[in-house]
Amino acid sequence: MGDDRWIRRYHPRDDAPARLVCLPHAGGAASYFHPVSRALSPAADVLAVQYPGRQDRQAEPPLRSVPELADAITQALLPWLDRPVVLFGHSMGATLAFEIGLRLEARGTGPRAVVVSGRRAPSRRREETVHLLDDEGLLADVARLAGTDSRVLEDQELRAMVLPALRADYTAIETYRPVDGATLTVPLHAHTGVDDPRVSVEEARAWSAHTTGGFTFATYPGGHFYLNEQAPAVIAALRTVVAAAS
Repeated sequence: MGDDRWIRRYHPRDDAPARLVCLPHAGGAASYFHPVSRALSPAADVLAVQYPGRQDRQAEPPLRSVPELADAITQALLPWLDRPVVLFGHSMGATLAFEIGLRLEARGTGPRAVVVSGRRAPSRRREETVHLLDDEGLLADVARLAGTDSRVLEDQELRAMVLPALRADYTAIETYRPVDGATLTVPLHAHTGVDDPRVSVEEARAWSAHTTGGFTFATYPGGHFYLNEQAPAVIAALRTVVAAAS
């Protein structure tokens, strides 16, 4: 359906009452959400977004800006809007979920809800320059966040494969500048780990200023990738949001 380069459906459910669109973190891939897809089927038709420059899109150059990514993903999602949609993104994916939600609302085909995870609110901007570091510095930051298998970071061939996408994603999210005052009109649900070195609890709670449609906030034990350990609780929360959207 449409441009299938962007969308992965691990457990297709054409009869599901709603769709959940999952957007990965910087350096991440669609397969990160395979467990979410398995857990939520058949209640939701889960679409995992595959950014260029990784896995089966390895040969494509990665995009280096949030607006470019959001524009392309929004276009790819248009054929999938025949039923209610919920957007869910972690880290960089949270920012993309917000930007895609704004674009869909501008078209009159907005999502029913947006779920953001592990990312400070757009209004809580800070200067970050990890994307300007050399390869070792960039990989050290990735290792600190514990989001990539250490075997990948230690293997020279695998490192060479993942670095272009990592650097492009870091460039995109660190140079992102939101439109002042941009807000959604649908429910916004924010989740974060209390020990996230990148996001304070206050910065995550500040997402409340970015919607007029209702806001919920949840914290979990853990760091930036708290959802790896807290998957059952996060999936339960997603199930509730999808049910409300159906």
